[in-house]
Amino acid sequence: MGEDYKMLKFVQNAGNMERIWIYQSNRELTAEETQKTTEKLEGFTKQWAAHGKQLAARAEVRFNRFIILFLNEALEAASGCSIDSSVRFLKGIENELQIDLFDRMQIAYRKDDKIEAVSRIGFEKLIDEGKINEDIIVFDNTVANSSELVSRWEVPMKNSWHAKVFKLPV
Repeated sequence: MGEDYKMLKFVQNAGNMERIWIYQSNRELTAEETQKTTEKLEGFTKQWAAHGKQLAARAEVRFNRFIILFLNEALEAASGCSIDSSVRFLKGIENELQIDLFDRMQIAYRKDDKIEAVSRIGFEKLIDEGKINEDIIVFDNTVANSSELVSRWEVPMKNSWHAKVFKLPV
């Protein structure tokens, strides 16, 4: 099967079958870092394989903060080894850019037109101070596919898991 055919099928079939992984940086990347990371991601996804079979994958950097890997599992599913290779690749980016992509205790939210990220404790403090309310837009990095990325990645806190974990003042 040719690469052009595989990519065409990737685009046609992606939809809900497109599994995603979101990695959030602890800081905003510079334009140069975003460009360099995007180029590295393109190179990685072109060679990403599971059990010797090419994966129909792509990746992008959004808002200079989130790295998102997309995989069309309708064509070929990821394996444990292929997921491990993506983690090793991203650990390399972490080291090179001196960022943290694996701190799941960082909460990202929109403040005006900017995306902020704080620790869980910092987020709780902002709630206590009244700087965060149920209408603040938060990022739910637990979304698992492209459909969820569109529908529930960026949502008001009241519509996210955040509302169940963090107690808002009454």
